[in-house]
Amino acid sequence: MSREGTPKSSICYRVTEQKEYIIAKLKERGLRITNQRKLIIDCILQNEFGCCKEIYCQVCKIDSSVGIATVYRMINTLEDIGAINRKNMYHVCFEEEPTKVHSCMVQFDDQSKISLNPEEWNRIVKAGLESCGYLHERNVELIEMREYDHTAEAAAI
Repeated sequence: MSREGTPKSSICYRVTEQKEYIIAKLKERGLRITNQRKLIIDCILQNEFGCCKEIYCQVCKIDSSVGIATVYRMINTLEDIGAINRKNMYHVCFEEEPTKVHSCMVQFDDQSKISLNPEEWNRIVKAGLESCGYLHERNVELIEMREYDHTAEAAAI
């Protein structure tokens, strides 16, 4: 298992799905799918970055022939097609794929389950954040699930 209790095979499938979607969008724009472009896409899908230079350094570890201008152009292209958002720290954000609708499944201790559509999930999270005093006249822009690191919380205490 990996993040959020999702099987690793599920994450690998999602990365493959995202890569195929990105490649299809690039082809729609008439761009060739070079090995360098594939490498940059793979690096972004498999890691989290704070800036273009970090992406460039990671790509160069694998293929030193890739220039920084190639990485910057590819980042701009990925942003143009909506694959990444610089506000979200250079990771792929294809949550609005038109053919996919995501849901959240909640299982209760009596083994009953409910499935929440994105609007219901957003309403519940917003109500919870509001009732706990976290919103302060703000709106939720992004919710990202990450592996919980209890050691970081203990160190902060």
